[in-house]
Amino acid sequence: MDWSVYILRCADGSYYTGHTKDVAKRLAVHNSSKGAKYTRSRQPCEVIFTEQHATKSAALKRECQIKSWSRSKKQALIDGK
Repeated sequence: MDWSVYILRCADGSYYTGHTKDVAKRLAVHNSSKGAKYTRSRQPCEVIFTEQHATKSAALKRECQIKSWSRSKKQALIDGK
């Protein structure tokens, strides 16, 4: 399982979903103003959910699925419900 899907909680309380091979390294990039444009003005961010996937394709599909969900559905995933 080389790829991770992650959800960040940004300083304004919003959620950001992405995928990467190294969550810790990606979080550092997000918090250094070199990550996604969305997170640059919403620092600091913290990882609140991760999920492992065997392939980049599977991780990307899952990321897209999660991004299409409502906040309440994302919260249920984070809470393990």
